[in-house]
Amino acid sequence: MSAPSAVPGSTAPAPSRPGAPPLGGGRAWLVWGIGALVYCLTMFHRNSLGVAALEAQQRFDVGPALLSLLPMLQLLVYVLLQVPAGMVADRFGPRRMLTFGLLAGASGVLLFAWAPGIELAFAARILIGLGDAVVFLSVMLLAAAWFPRRWYPVMASLLGLVGGLGQVVSAGPLDLLLRGVGWTAAFTAAGLVNVLLGAAVLTLVRDRPVPVPARAGRRSALAGLRTAFSTPGPRIGMAVHFMIMSPFTMLAVLWGYPFLVEGVGLEAARASGLLTAVALIPLLLAPVAGLAIGRWAPARSFIALGAGIALSTGWLLLVSWPGGPPPLPGVVAILVVSAAFAGIAPAVAFDFARDGVPVERIGAVSGVVNTSGFIAVTIGTVSAGVLLDVLGGAERDGHAFQVAFRPITGLVLAATLLLAVLLWRARRAARASVADHDGAGEAVAEPLVVAADGHRDQPDQRQVHREQQPADQ
Repeated sequence: MSAPSAVPGSTAPAPSRPGAPPLGGGRAWLVWGIGALVYCLTMFHRNSLGVAALEAQQRFDVGPALLSLLPMLQLLVYVLLQVPAGMVADRFGPRRMLTFGLLAGASGVLLFAWAPGIELAFAARILIGLGDAVVFLSVMLLAAAWFPRRWYPVMASLLGLVGGLGQVVSAGPLDLLLRGVGWTAAFTAAGLVNVLLGAAVLTLVRDRPVPVPARAGRRSALAGLRTAFSTPGPRIGMAVHFMIMSPFTMLAVLWGYPFLVEGVGLEAARASGLLTAVALIPLLLAPVAGLAIGRWAPARSFIALGAGIALSTGWLLLVSWPGGPPPLPGVVAILVVSAAFAGIAPAVAFDFARDGVPVERIGAVSGVVNTSGFIAVTIGTVSAGVLLDVLGGAERDGHAFQVAFRPITGLVLAATLLLAVLLWRARRAARASVADHDGAGEAVAEPLVVAADGHRDQPDQRQVHREQQPADQ
């Protein structure tokens, strides 16, 4: 990945301290790029059961409800550790956390490759979830430390793009690999890649452009949690992440392939090919969304509300269409919309979450925001497995999947309404703040887009005259 010479609309960033590498320079892209590769591999492992679900069901001789516990145990570990992982990453730094995550993930993947029964498979997915839990937050910390603040949504969207590549490889390419070399060889090779990347992290990655004093202890970590729940930006980020990323992630983690094969009636190869093609969509949209938000922050509010309306409408049609799922073009359209918004979720949610948060608390705040999305994924995936078991067991049809997907649809609807309320309250608070400040009663542009000290690194690049720009909220 080549490093751009300048931030959009500005000159090249200057070093944060004398003698330090420039923020956003070549060294920054190298460090972040290695972290992004780790995240790509993590996304591959997280979604690897998507195309392997039916083979896993036969290999371990389990039903759909018990099968759904494999990725759910992994996601449960991931969700439960997001906040602690963010606090630990703030304290010990992303380099150590990435190394730990890769080694834990390698142990889990190798155990999963050779597991003779469901019991060891459960243990393997727990280890994979343990390694997964620390990666995303660590890469976001690298982005915050090595790039200017105005690049944060761009880096979040690029990370989503790289994660999408991992999803792509976990669909069609993994399906071909499983068919070609078999279960054990395919997952063993994947585990060894973890080890190779671990060596690259230890050799090339550094936490910050220049060394910093040792991080504060427990009080600072708890302050990060207080910041997450008391600051408007992180609260909005939680609602956005809960709503946008959960529907397609549920399909990518487990139920997309079975739904297309058993619920829609596609052949196995066609279903995996469709999932691969759909997963490519975020790769095109994520950078566009990040650049748009980086140049004009109010775009994120429009994107978030638009995503909520589109996802709610599409999934309501999916679960309520008479006589089974909609015709194939309708199903494809819903998958495309879900994948597109899932891909831009990091740019929107984590840029909101960054507002008003100092660098030393980003890990804890990002952990809380990330947890919100995966709580929705966990509820949706487990409830779908339980409902499928009750309704059809091994003989599942399209109507069974419609019923199984109703919980995730309800969660998206509820989160959309909550987001609208939070944005309205933030806009009202911004108007009141301006009225108190100058008596004008006008809304400012981007009322939430501030750093911990009240401004961005170059606020003039993001702020415009009040009469020319609507309020972000």
